[in-house]
Amino acid sequence: MTQLKNDTFLRALLRQPTEYTPVWMMRQAGRYLPEYNQTRRRAGDFLDLCKSPDHATEVTLQPLARFPLDAAILFSDILTIPDAMGLGLYFNVGDGPKFERPLRHERDVRALAVPDPNIELGYVMAAVSQIRRALDNNVPLIGFSGSPFTLACYMVEGGSSVDFSRIKAMLYQRPELLHHILDVNARAVTAYLNAQIEAGAQAVMIFDSWGGALSDAAYAEFSLAYLQQIMDGLTRTLDGVAIPSIVYTKGGGLWLEDIAAIGCDAIGLDWAIDIGKARRRVDGRVALQGNLDPMVLFAEADIIRAEVGKVLHSYGQGSGHVFNLGHGVSQFTPPDNVAAMVAAVHELSRPYHA
Repeated sequence: MTQLKNDTFLRALLRQPTEYTPVWMMRQAGRYLPEYNQTRRRAGDFLDLCKSPDHATEVTLQPLARFPLDAAILFSDILTIPDAMGLGLYFNVGDGPKFERPLRHERDVRALAVPDPNIELGYVMAAVSQIRRALDNNVPLIGFSGSPFTLACYMVEGGSSVDFSRIKAMLYQRPELLHHILDVNARAVTAYLNAQIEAGAQAVMIFDSWGGALSDAAYAEFSLAYLQQIMDGLTRTLDGVAIPSIVYTKGGGLWLEDIAAIGCDAIGLDWAIDIGKARRRVDGRVALQGNLDPMVLFAEADIIRAEVGKVLHSYGQGSGHVFNLGHGVSQFTPPDNVAAMVAAVHELSRPYHA
């Protein structure tokens, strides 16, 4: 296997020594980049963009052409799995994702089946393979999926939600139905991530974007248990090379110790928790990823630099930190401010690795 020219990101996830703190951004290929918007217009709509390996490759590489990032992330969407299950994903401009056939009846829930990732989701695997070739071993490629609970939120609600009233009603009134959805989703996510790894992903991340909407007891039963199921079935090495995993629960600061215990290599943090306190709580069991407030990137370069410095200082000496935002980069972020952040991370982090 050809050696990566820059494996800093992978070494940090595995808590191995690094020369500096690696950095990438959630949603780093997106609407804040003019070149992305040009490609999206050529593609037609968002789903066409996702389902074309050529377009997915093009937009995945765009931020790497602008910024010296330490990882690429597959351009796709977390809702590809329920779309492959037949729920009919579509996007309205300004209205987010919607499903034509959300789970409204028990018969729909019982009919759910795990899609074959190499058939119904073959376009994703084709994109992963094509992106790996295009990266030419410069930086690693991250594959990803939504978490079982987060996927279920969209599948039951029919789209985005403010209060998650439908899925929470199911959770309390018909928990066995929700458990059925979550089990199917967990098996689907496991197969999907393993197929991405086989196709060339060198690390994988699970986005539990809505796990933080749950109560403490409900998070353990309806989100964390299924994240554990995925970890138990995930490919951890391929051809003798470790494949690190990251779990990100937005609003999950209450459960860091529990997340660290499921077997993931790293926890993604939102901006609401101090990363130094998080490091002490996980006590070296996992690496940490995060966690600059994305809104910092609307400030001037000297403020961005200072805020980057605060995150690095809070984490402290040693490896095991991947710098990232606490959530995805805003579509209105000036690209020059992203450049300032990346440069600050690379420069200011080196003394912490001496």
